[in-house]
Amino acid sequence: MPRESRAAKTLRATAVLDRIELLYPDNQRCLLAHSNAFTLLIAVMLSAQTTDAAVDKVTPVLFGRWPTAKALASAHTDEVSEVIHSLGFYRSKAKNCVLCAQKLLADYGGEVPDSMQELISLPGVGRKTANIVLNCAFGRAEGIAVDTHVFRIAHRWRLSLANEPLKVEQDLLKVIPSERWSMVNHSLVLFGREYCMARHPRCASCPLNDICPSATHPEP
Repeated sequence: MPRESRAAKTLRATAVLDRIELLYPDNQRCLLAHSNAFTLLIAVMLSAQTTDAAVDKVTPVLFGRWPTAKALASAHTDEVSEVIHSLGFYRSKAKNCVLCAQKLLADYGGEVPDSMQELISLPGVGRKTANIVLNCAFGRAEGIAVDTHVFRIAHRWRLSLANEPLKVEQDLLKVIPSERWSMVNHSLVLFGREYCMARHPRCASCPLNDICPSATHPEP
Protein backbone atom coordinates (compact mmCIF):
# COMPACT_ATOMS: atom_id res chain seq x y z
CA MET A 1 0.00 0.00 0.00
CA PRO A 2 1.52 3.36 -1.03
CA ARG A 3 2.47 5.81 1.67
CA GLU A 4 -0.03 8.62 2.10
CA SER A 5 1.31 12.04 1.14
CA ARG A 6 1.06 14.98 3.51
CA ALA A 7 -1.30 16.72 1.06
CA ALA A 8 -3.63 13.72 1.03
CA LYS A 9 -3.53 13.49 4.81
CA THR A 10 -4.37 17.21 5.05
CA LEU A 11 -7.40 16.65 2.84
CA ARG A 12 -8.54 13.80 5.08
CA ALA A 13 -7.99 15.84 8.24
CA THR A 14 -9.92 18.76 6.74
CA ALA A 15 -12.82 16.48 5.80
CA VAL A 16 -12.95 15.11 9.34
CA LEU A 17 -12.94 18.57 10.90
CA ASP A 18 -15.59 19.82 8.46
CA ARG A 19 -17.93 17.05 9.57
CA ILE A 20 -17.19 17.48 13.27
CA GLU A 21 -17.72 21.26 13.11
CA LEU A 22 -21.22 20.57 11.79
CA LEU A 23 -21.85 18.22 14.72
CA TYR A 24 -20.56 20.70 17.32
CA PRO A 25 -20.98 24.28 16.08
CA ASP A 26 -20.40 25.64 19.60
CA ASN A 27 -17.02 23.96 19.89
CA GLN A 28 -15.10 27.03 21.05
CA ARG A 29 -16.45 26.85 24.60
CA CYS A 30 -13.99 25.45 27.11
CA LEU A 31 -15.51 22.40 28.78
CA LEU A 32 -14.06 23.14 32.23
CA ALA A 33 -15.86 25.62 34.47
CA HIS A 34 -13.75 28.73 35.08
CA SER A 35 -14.10 32.47 35.54
CA ASN A 36 -10.71 33.83 34.46
CA ALA A 37 -7.27 32.80 33.23
CA PHE A 38 -6.10 31.79 36.70
CA THR A 39 -9.03 29.51 37.49
CA LEU A 40 -8.79 28.02 34.00
CA LEU A 41 -5.08 27.30 34.46
CA ILE A 42 -5.62 25.52 37.77
CA ALA A 43 -8.66 23.60 36.48
CA VAL A 44 -6.74 22.31 33.47
CA MET A 45 -3.84 21.30 35.69
CA LEU A 46 -6.28 19.32 37.84
CA SER A 47 -7.89 17.62 34.83
CA ALA A 48 -4.93 15.33 34.08
CA GLN A 49 -5.87 11.65 34.48
CA THR A 50 -9.42 12.49 35.52
CA THR A 51 -12.67 13.77 34.05
CA ASP A 52 -13.80 17.35 33.58
CA ALA A 53 -16.94 16.53 35.58
CA ALA A 54 -14.80 15.42 38.54
CA VAL A 55 -12.77 18.63 38.35
CA ASP A 56 -15.90 20.77 38.19
CA LYS A 57 -17.09 19.18 41.45
CA VAL A 58 -14.03 20.30 43.43
CA THR A 59 -13.19 23.68 41.89
CA PRO A 60 -16.12 25.62 43.45
CA VAL A 61 -14.75 24.79 46.91
CA LEU A 62 -11.14 25.24 45.82
CA PHE A 63 -11.69 28.68 44.30
CA GLY A 64 -14.09 29.64 47.04
CA ARG A 65 -11.21 29.34 49.50
CA TRP A 66 -8.35 30.43 47.22
CA PRO A 67 -9.76 32.51 44.34
CA THR A 68 -6.49 34.14 43.27
CA ALA A 69 -2.85 33.25 42.80
CA LYS A 70 -2.00 35.30 45.89
CA ALA A 71 -4.45 33.35 48.01
CA LEU A 72 -3.43 29.94 46.70
CA ALA A 73 0.27 30.76 47.06
CA SER A 74 -0.22 30.97 50.83
CA ALA A 75 -2.20 27.74 51.10
CA HIS A 76 -0.76 24.62 52.69
CA THR A 77 -0.55 21.68 50.30
CA ASP A 78 -2.33 19.43 52.81
CA GLU A 79 -5.32 21.79 52.81
CA VAL A 80 -5.46 21.79 49.02
CA SER A 81 -5.06 18.00 48.95
CA GLU A 82 -8.06 17.66 51.26
CA VAL A 83 -10.23 19.69 48.89
CA ILE A 84 -9.17 17.82 45.74
CA HIS A 85 -8.65 14.35 47.24
CA SER A 86 -11.32 12.82 44.95
CA LEU A 87 -9.09 13.46 41.92
CA GLY A 88 -6.34 11.20 40.69
CA PHE A 89 -2.80 12.11 41.79
CA TYR A 90 -4.29 14.70 44.15
CA ARG A 91 -1.16 15.06 46.28
CA SER A 92 1.15 15.95 43.40
CA LYS A 93 -1.55 18.17 41.88
CA ALA A 94 -1.97 20.04 45.16
CA LYS A 95 1.77 20.59 45.40
CA ASN A 96 2.00 21.83 41.80
CA CYS A 97 -0.99 24.14 42.20
CA VAL A 98 0.57 25.86 45.22
CA LEU A 99 4.00 26.06 43.58
CA CYS A 100 2.43 27.39 40.38
CA ALA A 101 0.57 30.09 42.33
CA GLN A 102 3.75 31.04 44.13
CA LYS A 103 5.65 31.42 40.86
CA LEU A 104 2.79 33.45 39.36
CA LEU A 105 2.94 35.75 42.36
CA ALA A 106 6.73 36.03 42.40
CA ASP A 107 7.39 36.38 38.67
CA TYR A 108 4.18 37.69 37.09
CA GLY A 109 2.46 39.78 39.74
CA GLY A 110 -0.15 37.10 40.28
CA GLU A 111 -1.28 37.20 36.64
CA VAL A 112 -1.22 34.29 34.19
CA PRO A 113 1.33 34.93 31.42
CA ASP A 114 0.18 34.77 27.81
CA SER A 115 3.09 33.05 26.08
CA MET A 116 3.85 29.37 25.60
CA GLN A 117 7.40 29.68 26.94
CA GLU A 118 6.30 31.40 30.13
CA LEU A 119 3.37 29.06 30.73
CA ILE A 120 5.40 25.86 30.42
CA SER A 121 7.91 27.29 32.89
CA LEU A 122 5.23 27.07 35.59
CA PRO A 123 5.24 24.01 37.88
CA GLY A 124 2.83 21.34 36.67
CA VAL A 125 2.18 23.02 33.30
CA GLY A 126 2.97 21.24 30.05
CA ARG A 127 2.10 22.00 26.44
CA LYS A 128 -1.41 20.57 26.69
CA THR A 129 -2.33 22.86 29.57
CA ALA A 130 -0.55 25.83 27.99
CA ASN A 131 -2.33 25.32 24.66
CA ILE A 132 -5.74 25.26 26.34
CA VAL A 133 -5.02 28.37 28.42
CA LEU A 134 -3.66 30.30 25.45
CA ASN A 135 -6.66 29.31 23.33
CA CYS A 136 -9.48 29.75 25.84
CA ALA A 137 -8.16 32.60 27.97
CA PHE A 138 -6.24 34.65 25.41
CA GLY A 139 -7.76 33.63 22.07
CA ARG A 140 -4.44 32.43 20.68
CA ALA A 141 -3.71 29.07 19.06
CA GLU A 142 0.01 28.31 19.05
CA GLY A 143 -0.55 24.56 18.91
CA ILE A 144 -3.07 21.78 19.53
CA ALA A 145 -3.78 20.44 23.01
CA VAL A 146 -3.32 16.68 22.86
CA ASP A 147 -5.27 15.03 25.67
CA THR A 148 -6.39 11.40 25.76
CA HIS A 149 -9.28 12.02 23.35
CA VAL A 150 -7.16 13.81 20.75
CA PHE A 151 -4.37 11.25 21.12
CA ARG A 152 -6.79 8.33 20.58
CA ILE A 153 -8.65 9.88 17.65
CA ALA A 154 -5.45 10.97 15.90
CA HIS A 155 -4.35 7.34 15.93
CA ARG A 156 -7.69 5.94 14.81
CA TRP A 157 -7.80 8.44 11.96
CA ARG A 158 -4.21 7.58 11.01
CA LEU A 159 -3.21 11.22 11.38
CA SER A 160 -0.39 10.20 13.71
CA LEU A 161 1.13 6.95 14.87
CA ALA A 162 3.45 8.59 17.41
CA ASN A 163 3.52 7.26 20.96
CA GLU A 164 4.01 10.58 22.76
CA PRO A 165 1.56 13.52 22.98
CA LEU A 166 4.20 16.04 21.87
CA LYS A 167 4.98 14.04 18.74
CA VAL A 168 1.27 13.57 18.03
CA GLU A 169 0.84 17.34 18.28
CA GLN A 170 3.72 17.88 15.85
CA ASP A 171 2.13 15.46 13.39
CA LEU A 172 -1.25 17.19 13.65
CA LEU A 173 0.25 20.63 13.18
CA LYS A 174 1.72 19.47 9.87
CA VAL A 175 -1.60 18.34 8.38
CA ILE A 176 -4.17 20.66 9.99
CA PRO A 177 -4.23 24.27 8.72
CA SER A 178 -3.24 26.76 11.41
CA GLU A 179 -6.54 28.65 11.17
CA ARG A 180 -8.26 25.51 12.48
CA TRP A 181 -5.98 24.75 15.42
CA SER A 182 -8.18 26.63 17.88
CA MET A 183 -11.15 24.28 17.44
CA VAL A 184 -9.43 20.91 17.25
CA ASN A 185 -9.24 20.02 20.94
CA HIS A 186 -12.77 21.12 21.83
CA SER A 187 -14.29 19.35 18.84
CA LEU A 188 -12.42 16.09 19.23
CA VAL A 189 -13.13 15.93 22.96
CA LEU A 190 -16.86 16.20 22.24
CA PHE A 191 -16.60 13.67 19.42
CA GLY A 192 -14.54 11.32 21.58
CA ARG A 193 -17.12 11.42 24.35
CA GLU A 194 -20.13 10.88 22.11
CA TYR A 195 -18.87 8.51 19.41
CA CYS A 196 -15.17 7.63 19.47
CA MET A 197 -14.83 6.34 23.02
CA ALA A 198 -11.78 4.41 24.14
CA ARG A 199 -13.88 1.31 24.73
CA HIS A 200 -16.83 0.31 22.57
CA PRO A 201 -16.78 3.23 20.08
CA ARG A 202 -20.12 3.80 18.37
CA CYS A 203 -18.81 3.17 14.87
CA ALA A 204 -22.06 1.86 13.37
CA SER A 205 -23.93 5.05 14.26
CA CYS A 206 -21.01 7.45 13.77
CA PRO A 207 -21.71 10.16 11.17
CA LEU A 208 -18.07 9.92 10.04
CA ASN A 209 -18.12 6.17 9.58
CA ASP A 210 -17.86 6.35 5.79
CA ILE A 211 -14.53 8.19 5.83
CA CYS A 212 -12.96 6.64 8.93
CA PRO A 213 -9.98 4.32 8.25
CA SER A 214 -10.59 2.46 11.51
CA ALA A 215 -14.37 2.00 11.51
CA THR A 216 -14.26 -1.70 12.31
CA HIS A 217 -15.12 -1.65 16.01
CA PRO A 218 -18.47 -3.20 16.99
CA GLU A 219 -21.13 -1.29 18.85
CA PRO A 220 -21.55 -2.20 22.55
